[in-house]
Amino acid sequence: MAKGYWISRLDVHDTEGYKPYLPGAEEAIAAHGGRFLVRGGAFETLEGTSRSRNVVVEFRDYDTALACFHSPVYQAAYKHRVASSEGEHLIIEGYEGDQPAAKVISGPSEGPGTAYWIMRIDVHDLETYKSYIAADAIAVEKAQGWFVVRGGRHEAVHGTARSRNVLLAFKDYETALAAYRSPEYQAALAFRLKAAVAEVIAIHGA
Repeated sequence: MAKGYWISRLDVHDTEGYKPYLPGAEEAIAAHGGRFLVRGGAFETLEGTSRSRNVVVEFRDYDTALACFHSPVYQAAYKHRVASSEGEHLIIEGYEGDQPAAKVISGPSEGPGTAYWIMRIDVHDLETYKSYIAADAIAVEKAQGWFVVRGGRHEAVHGTARSRNVLLAFKDYETALAAYRSPEYQAALAFRLKAAVAEVIAIHGA
């Protein structure tokens, strides 16, 4: 069964008002078996705009991710976040399809050092975007990246979301940056820039 994820980005404008959100959120996430893949951390904006804080939480499935968000404990905490920050909160299903790097690694990198691309994309030229997907696979395989989220059903529970969302795991931050700047990915990017608009960051894992 595919896992479920929260992908959240925000700008905090009231630090003291934000603090009560944290213990309640942590309690609800722990009660639903969630774990932080990204929790703040240094990042680089590779495309578009970004917010100052980014969080990714993994749950055993999509329904559990939704249930945690709607739980009384989390909602009691969430009101503090809404009052003290602005941003987006997406709940999305994980990816279980083909992996370009499946021939060289058996699964996503995990643990200390892991890094990610977080991508928000709206496609306006599907045929050209297909060329991006094919070229992107070459770059991802070379960098031994792993698609954790790649499309999938989703719900924007706060703020707005783009129609396509991607989370890619890499063994470390340096690899995540190098993969984006590689000749292989830049060749793929030329197609995506013609076919879509996006925000992309590379970020350290939790």
